[in-house]
Amino acid sequence: MFEREENPKNVMKADIVVGLASYNEADSIDYPTKQSALGLSKYYGDRGVAVINCDNASRDGTEDVFMGTETGDVPKIYITTPPNTPGKGYNFENMFRRIMELDSSVLVCLDADLLSITPEWVKYLAEPILKGYDFVNPVYSRHKYDGTITNNICYPIVYGLFCRNTRQPIGGDFAMSGRFAKHCLLQTWHRTTEEYGIDIFLTMNSITGGFKTCCTGLGAKVHKPSAPKLGPMFIQVVSTAFLTVVRNFELWKDLEEIQEQELFGLQQMDPPQDLNVDRDAIEKQARDGFTEHRAELEQTMSADVYREMVQMFESGNIDISTEQWVTTVYDMIAAFKSSSDQGALIESLKCLYFGRTLSFINKTWDYSNEKAEEEILEQAKLFHARRRYLIDKLES
Repeated sequence: MFEREENPKNVMKADIVVGLASYNEADSIDYPTKQSALGLSKYYGDRGVAVINCDNASRDGTEDVFMGTETGDVPKIYITTPPNTPGKGYNFENMFRRIMELDSSVLVCLDADLLSITPEWVKYLAEPILKGYDFVNPVYSRHKYDGTITNNICYPIVYGLFCRNTRQPIGGDFAMSGRFAKHCLLQTWHRTTEEYGIDIFLTMNSITGGFKTCCTGLGAKVHKPSAPKLGPMFIQVVSTAFLTVVRNFELWKDLEEIQEQELFGLQQMDPPQDLNVDRDAIEKQARDGFTEHRAELEQTMSADVYREMVQMFESGNIDISTEQWVTTVYDMIAAFKSSSDQGALIESLKCLYFGRTLSFINKTWDYSNEKAEEEILEQAKLFHARRRYLIDKLES
């Protein structure tokens, strides 16, 4: 989905590239652009470098801000999709193709709304690739209620099924080798992969493709958070995750032992960004969605768990246990495999995701972030312990 490129310094080759994916980020993109350029200049000034902004034809002046940001000797390239084609995955697809043309060995990808990036982030992410790794996931200190899709779906699935302890599989800030970028371009991209599903697609494909992966500590992530996302992100991320699980069944079903990730970068994290949480809004999303999707849920869920959910929602006390949640997610993945309307199936799961999020918030409200993190890990471990339940369903 390439529309137009601006390359004022006519960059033809760049060994290390920082890529910023954006859509209407005029109010924030200057800061990560400056910090990326400082990092490239400070740590890799003797190599060919560039900062690339891959944009979705933003209408707020993102391009003007990016191209007008002072980056010293570090050249900038702007690439955009055609108008009316938003989608983070489209931006990364353009980015991957462009670094192939630039013969880049390292691509560092950063969110365009970052407020916490430092020049050192570039080093923390690029260095493992230069040491022979192919894909680097971030490790942040995050508020216990920031990243609820990560905590309740993406992390436990990657841990439980792919047997990889990757805490932030959709972190948004990562690095990859040119070799892995090429591999990704050769995979089948679903429509949701072209949108917010891109991050989980990359993490899962780095594992199923047999690439060498690790993590790097970046400290606290300060950006524009929401807890939890109420828009299309849930559908896009979860659809991509479930699809990748089903398509790669033969590659993960015989895995058993959890593989820990080597940690580069910061070993001690800063305090997390503060976050406001509206429990009433989350409960309303859960209740309204359950009322709307009861029929679909009855068709896809295990009878006992569905009956427990009905009693729970009708009694007025939403308290979805870890055991109930694991069964629910695995039931949904099994149903997803043969569903004639996979989007509707994921939409029906969303109300229970809100219910599980609310249950976790209520349980951990007075917990420290560290203690809440222990609960998140225990949930992931249960996903791993009960993986045979899903394997049997997918094989039947």
